[in-house]
Amino acid sequence: MLKLNEVQKILNANVLCCDNLLDTLEIKSVCGADLLSDVLAFTNERSLLLTGMTNLQVIRTVEISDLSGVVFVRGKIPREEVIRAAHEQRIPLLSTEYTMYEACGRLYCNGLPGCLRVERAASNG
Repeated sequence: MLKLNEVQKILNANVLCCDNLLDTLEIKSVCGADLLSDVLAFTNERSLLLTGMTNLQVIRTVEISDLSGVVFVRGKIPREEVIRAAHEQRIPLLSTEYTMYEACGRLYCNGLPGCLRVERAASNG
């Protein structure tokens, strides 16, 4: 597990919302996806979503799935209404210049598994 502030450093990410939660939220896995149906189907609680999608549905999906936060890849920044909705739901938002591939790889190399790996490990053990 990594704290969200460690993720921010690894990804050299800018915090868009809820910076006061970075020191307390622990991330146990990562999901990199642009298909929100995949996020609903394959994520685990306290996972971090990496995505290039910046619409309001991302916040709703994170809320429903009980995820810990969102990192927008490729330097994407959502509209103000999306940031406002995340703030209201206490969902940290970050933005990194890395591509999805590189951001996921950096987090994996720092000990964060993908969601399916956590799910399989839990069912096997």
